[in-house]
Amino acid sequence: MNIPFLGRRAKPGVPDPAGIAELLAECELLRSLASRESVRLDDSAASLEALDQLVPRWRDDEEVLSWLGNDAGLYLGTVIVRTVPGAAWEIRSDGQPVVRLASGREFDVVDYGHEWAANGVPELSQLYAEVAEA
Repeated sequence: MNIPFLGRRAKPGVPDPAGIAELLAECELLRSLASRESVRLDDSAASLEALDQLVPRWRDDEEVLSWLGNDAGLYLGTVIVRTVPGAAWEIRSDGQPVVRLASGREFDVVDYGHEWAANGVPELSQLYAEVAEA
């Protein structure tokens, strides 16, 4: 079976990093929310700053809050992977996607996304700046 967004695999059971990156970059709920607020998510650090400025209307809805936290973390990870040299997605044995830098340092971006969605801090742009400087 050839599923385009997963890409082609060299061997059965070997994940395709580009396909995984595309899947993790979808962030459908976050992209929909951003679009409604006229925020363009273009996988840039500037888009993270724009997200930090959104009025957090989602905090009253526990279900949306959880999904949005996942999406915010995955979007943060997507920006890091696409803009920080040597950064890559890695799926831990527990199934959690994390970003690993060339230095070996690992970031649980989904956890950061949940904190941002629930509390607004740390800001996504601040986290990005810290990772980009690491």
